[in-house]
Amino acid sequence: MRYFLYCRKSSESEDRQVLSIESQREEVRRLASSWPDVTIIETLEESMSARNPGRPIFDAMLKRIEKGEADGVIAWHPDRLARNSIDGGRIIYLLDKGQLKDMRFATFSFENTSQGKFMLSIIFGYSKYYVDNLSENIRRGMRTKLQHGWLPGTPPAGYLNEPELRTIVPDPERFSLLRRMWELMLTGTYSPSQIREIATDQWGLRSHRRKRTGGKPFSMSAIYDMFSNSFYAGIITRHGVTYPGKHQPMVTLDEFERVQVLLGRPGRARPKERTFAFTGLIRCGYCG
Repeated sequence: MRYFLYCRKSSESEDRQVLSIESQREEVRRLASSWPDVTIIETLEESMSARNPGRPIFDAMLKRIEKGEADGVIAWHPDRLARNSIDGGRIIYLLDKGQLKDMRFATFSFENTSQGKFMLSIIFGYSKYYVDNLSENIRRGMRTKLQHGWLPGTPPAGYLNEPELRTIVPDPERFSLLRRMWELMLTGTYSPSQIREIATDQWGLRSHRRKRTGGKPFSMSAIYDMFSNSFYAGIITRHGVTYPGKHQPMVTLDEFERVQVLLGRPGRARPKERTFAFTGLIRCGYCG
């Protein structure tokens, strides 16, 4: 029989303990070499979560099975194929119609019988329960961290995560530079674009370098995001709810409010001598 070998690895926390795609491929191929009736016609690999439907390679594989290009699927475990009710139901339906004749796994035994399909549906259901429960635990942990005054995830520029204590500390290379940018903005004589130019060309400010990103000059959008982010004033805003942060503020609340007035944020007073059409809707790309 002809089989597709499907390997999937998600970059999300749900798959931290799962073998890499390369390990899945090599291990399943080793097992398949002892199956004389198995012919692997193609190996399909995908790096995408299976929590939600819509994986392009997986969807294309099922369509090709419907066209008769293959008779079965081989995978490391059923949860590599589906962790949501839609994809799991599609596989069961293809088995019911006879278009998908067989499935083989390295860590699970399957027989194309009513009992086998029932057990497979239970495995799919458990996989969905696992990611749903994991997501709820993550959300609960994030809510708890916010209530304790700490921002979940990566903090904005000028701050770094402290992995041992799981807190947020000032970035020793950028905290003082960003504070000087706030001070320039507070004078009311510099525009965000001018401040960006000074910080980039004169101070050598660059974003924090990570594995694949960073180490580049701040964009204009990043400058505006910084000047409008209440995190720098010690306030964490999440989904419309504010929390008092325990991290070291870069500016006071009064300074933050003053900058919002200078930026003319919605709902803030904006000093101006004349009223022009479309004011507030269109901004200069150079000076903001």
